[in-house]
Amino acid sequence: MPGRTGRCRIETRSKILRKELRLELEIKAAHKRTRQTYGPERLQHDLAEHGIRVGIYLIRRIRKKLGIRCKQKRKFKVTTDSRHRLPVAENLLGQQFKVYQPNKVWLSDITYVPTDEGWLYLASHKDLFTSEIVGYAMGERLTRSLVSQSLFRAVAAKHPAKGLMHHSDRGSQYCSHEYRQILDQFELKASMSGKGNCFDNAPMESFWGTLKQELVHHRRYRTRREAIQDITEYIEIFYNRQRRQARLGFLSPAVYAQRFYAGLLAA
Repeated sequence: MPGRTGRCRIETRSKILRKELRLELEIKAAHKRTRQTYGPERLQHDLAEHGIRVGIYLIRRIRKKLGIRCKQKRKFKVTTDSRHRLPVAENLLGQQFKVYQPNKVWLSDITYVPTDEGWLYLASHKDLFTSEIVGYAMGERLTRSLVSQSLFRAVAAKHPAKGLMHHSDRGSQYCSHEYRQILDQFELKASMSGKGNCFDNAPMESFWGTLKQELVHHRRYRTRREAIQDITEYIEIFYNRQRRQARLGFLSPAVYAQRFYAGLLAA
């Protein structure tokens, strides 16, 4: 039988093995929890937030042992083509994001969603007061007609009075003569962000972040049609009608608008 010293060594080795096995399980769980996107440093912070304190070198060794690697980042795809000679509107909005009525300022932008068939492009128009997505359109190509379809949908839904401010970036889709003519047709005032300044359209960028964090990053779309159906449901049912926003007093955009108009009627 092993002596006391031998038993202590066995028990110590057993404790070390159990601790490492637990760490392996925790690192596997953290890797899955972070959607396989974290390297050792960020993984260390994630583990710490879950009560697991572990050195960076041990994380690296265990990751190597388990064959854990990060997902490769998707190549960034720029949707704004501002390298053109089309006329650019003045920045009338000037980051003044506080308005007091619906349908006074609309923001617009374009983003993209990956599918197994290729990119799906999404153009949207957002009311700055209610945060409602008042118009949107999706398609497999990034064209002027995409933003036009989104605008037509917004106008058909809200019937804005003339003078509404329409703010976007300097993309060729928004600067095109055809699109500017549509704005003139509906008597909307064009406003455009400063060159390369994403903060000028921050509330619209915020919506893209929310959409991707709450929906797109949790999906793998086999087809564009599947993505269109999922995004449509998210915008129409969840985001506009159900999702509470702190900026709106923890009301949804639809309820916030209803409360506003009820207040006008009461007055």
